[in-house]
Amino acid sequence: MKTVIIVFLLGVGCTLLGGFLFLTRGGMPVRTEGGPLPFERLIAHMALHHAIGADGDKPSPIPADATNLVAGAHVYREQCAVCHGELGRPPSATAKGMFPMPPQLLPPKTGVTDDPVGETYWKVRNGIRLTGMPGYAPSLSDTEMWQVSLFLLHANELPAPAQDVLRR
Repeated sequence: MKTVIIVFLLGVGCTLLGGFLFLTRGGMPVRTEGGPLPFERLIAHMALHHAIGADGDKPSPIPADATNLVAGAHVYREQCAVCHGELGRPPSATAKGMFPMPPQLLPPKTGVTDDPVGETYWKVRNGIRLTGMPGYAPSLSDTEMWQVSLFLLHANELPAPAQDVLRR
């Protein structure tokens, strides 16, 4: 029995040491040009889903009217467009150089129009570690974060004034 415990502890120790050496001796890709590690997408998706939790179902406290969608377009243009794309344009050099590449959120590719507005708000507010997505709680008001979240929810059906803001 003692031998089994010793072999088990040695196995765990070797696994931990091997993982540590892999991470610290250049085995882990740190350049933006590589693909994800095995299971990286799955683990990151699961962690994000659990972190958002019930906050993802939170309804917006402001209406999705033209005024708020236009205000959200202003926030998007100033804070988000460089990474998440401009209306009808290809991804920027900044977006192409990131890993993972940020989703393009405006037509023709609308990335979060099927996500609950609370989930988008959570991502805007808190950011997502190791993706380049910053948290905007220190720099945007709560209303601005809800406005841009509503704007993204309705990105495939924006009123003309909101589209005009994006085309400037």
